Amino acid sequence: MDHIGFDLGKVNSQLCIITAEGELIERRISTSRDSLTKLLGSRPPAHILIEAATESEWVARHLEGLGHEVVVADPNFAPMYATRSRRVKTDKRDARTLAEACRLGAYRPAHRTSDQQRHIRAKLAVREALVRTRAKYISLSRALLRRDGLRIAPGTARCFSLRLAELSLAVELRAELTPLLTLLEGLNEQIKQADEALSQMVIKDPLIKRLTTVPGVAQSLPPASWLPSMT
Repeated sequence: MDHIGFDLGKVNSQLCIITAEGELIERRISTSRDSLTKLLGSRPPAHILIEAATESEWVARHLEGLGHEVVVADPNFAPMYATRSRRVKTDKRDARTLAEACRLGAYRPAHRTSDQQRHIRAKLAVREALVRTRAKYISLSRALLRRDGLRIAPGTARCFSLRLAELSLAVELRAELTPLLTLLEGLNEQIKQADEALSQMVIKDPLIKRLTTVPGVAQSLPPASWLPSMT
């Protein structure tokens, strides 16, 4: 069986193939499904090693679909790089190192998440981005208010616009804040929808149901904070 090391990049990737006969084949291709299929789709099943990275999961799944045995390796496993040259680091040398580690078994597999777990992580990341964006706009709104000697009553971020409406604002200041308030209204709705979707996941997942039976857990943690335990 051939052993292949993949040094993945966002645009281009370097691979090194060590054939069963010991021949060394090196190629540089674009990081795309078409390029992977063109190069490896017709080759016999091989043992492929790639480092855990942003692109590694979809690449691994695609290569597995082509009939290859793929391992996503933990990049922090030092023995995997025991054969690394002391010379300047290059993509070609990294691909060779991965191919050798693949051949020797000098690697440690990284944890690979399921499709469901990846989608949950994505939803959590989107929600976090929405919350951070809302906080940024609220902070800017507060700064504009302080500039004019005004302060807004404390409260939740969701109700910021309502508390702001209670203030008597100059025409110019209101005009400055209006675009931010419009954006905040949309963000509040998006965050609400995200929370509802995550809450439904919490209700349906048996593992989280069990976790919420622990005294104090269900009462002290919001639904969005339960989900990372699934990933």
